Amino acid sequence: SKFDFVYFDLDGTLADTLQDLANAANHAFQTYGHPPRTFEQLRFLIGQGVRRIYSDALSLPINDPQVDALVTEHSTFPPGVAPASLPSTSTIATPPARHCLIVRGGREGCPLKPDPAAGLEEVARLGYIPKQVMYVGDTKVDMQTGKQAGFYTVGVTWGFRDEVELRANGADAIIHTPAELLSLL
Repeated sequence: SKFDFVYFDLDGTLADTLQDLANAANHAFQTYGHPPRTFEQLRFLIGQGVRRIYSDALSLPINDPQVDALVTEHSTFPPGVAPASLPSTSTIATPPARHCLIVRGGREGCPLKPDPAAGLEEVARLGYIPKQVMYVGDTKVDMQTGKQAGFYTVGVTWGFRDEVELRANGADAIIHTPAELLSLL
């Protein structure tokens, strides 16, 4: 294999969560008296964090009090799970002769994608260097993250965005089915 570590984005790449995320955003908008957005409007906002979804959809600054309220009221955790205990990034590692699954979301103090800091931290923690890593994602933000980190980037066309966006943002390879990933390993 050319790569020792495969790093996957979660939403859109491994899980089809677009409709769920759009429904959740619209529920939050309606709760605060804002009109719902169409699925197509929201699909291009999703992928850069919940704060960005709310601020862009409502044309408000990212630190606006209304955005703060939406994030606070509509980004909850199950009982017993504290946000501070959650790590960052979504990854599945497939090193030779062993497998591990690591699922992470945004965390305070760690920059969001496309900043590669969280991914680079995770890769280093597991003992890899960027040239050993294949990054698989479905948005321009994923491609930008992977390129900035020095990873080989693979864009998937079954996710949130199309091939044109993935190529325009530096995808080293494009795949249309999960089985095609095997030929890149």
